[in-house]
Amino acid sequence: MNAPSDPDAVQRLRRALLLLAAGGVAGFPRRARAASLQAREVAPGTWFVQGEAALGSAANRNFISNAAFVVTGDGVLLVDALGSPVLARELLAEIRRVTRQPLRHVVVTHYHADHIYGLQVFRDAGAEVIAHAAGRAYLHSDTAALRLQASREELAPWVDGNTRLTPADRWIEADTEIALGDDRFLIRHAGPAHTPEDLVVLAQRRRVLFAGDLVFRGRIPFVGQADSERWIATLRRMLEDRPAIMVPGHGEVSVRPGEDLQLTLDYLVFLRQAMGEAAAAMEPFEDAYARADWSRFDHLPLFRAANRMNAYNTYLLMEQAPSRR
Repeated sequence: MNAPSDPDAVQRLRRALLLLAAGGVAGFPRRARAASLQAREVAPGTWFVQGEAALGSAANRNFISNAAFVVTGDGVLLVDALGSPVLARELLAEIRRVTRQPLRHVVVTHYHADHIYGLQVFRDAGAEVIAHAAGRAYLHSDTAALRLQASREELAPWVDGNTRLTPADRWIEADTEIALGDDRFLIRHAGPAHTPEDLVVLAQRRRVLFAGDLVFRGRIPFVGQADSERWIATLRRMLEDRPAIMVPGHGEVSVRPGEDLQLTLDYLVFLRQAMGEAAAAMEPFEDAYARADWSRFDHLPLFRAANRMNAYNTYLLMEQAPSRR
């Protein structure tokens, strides 16, 4: 594929790739009016806000990802922090509307922009920020700095010069359990998968699983340069937990977690099988892509926007690492 020669086109492409790499969603129109943020209870004491299925923009205030919180007898645990400080302030107001319990912890499932630009608000409110140590590399990378710079331009006034990248107060490297009241939260390192620092959270007594971007419910996930082999192994482990409710990083809450986990798992397995066979046979990517039977997945949202990129990156992965086919 030839690179575009127009400098403006190159700049647009770079920004689009940055948005995708940071968790943005291509293939949906920008909406003229921002979605409202209102928490709803999806299980006893478990509340959820759902972002739009859209590309992050000033119009939607970068409200394109989910966040959830659990109210216990000894405080509140929040999973993810949304995509701008203004959204975080609205979510904090929703938490305070629901309960007088203090916000104790914020667990960052991964350091993509749409999940972290609200972190500073919750830290300033006294919450401990918890993330996996592998997130340090991204947080201090040129990619993160460039993404924030671009966001200050594209998402103004919601992301501006006062928006900062917020590190964790507690960087974890192994599975960790947090006790709040009668509740136990198991925080597992699930990466490298969607990102190296992926965390999932299991509210054990309530049987609620917070999956982050390991599950894009009811649609094609963004695979990028992910470690799909580890991602598959993690999804199988999540299936063994048999959660009653699952909160994905994007999309509606799942009341049939097994089906939604299995759909993502089957898609990743098919990607690796189809592209692995082509790479082993040294079949050109375009021929392999055209030959593959995508009929089980081509009706899903984001298929046209993400599937070819997912397949190409998986083809390269399988070509470079034949021992992992």
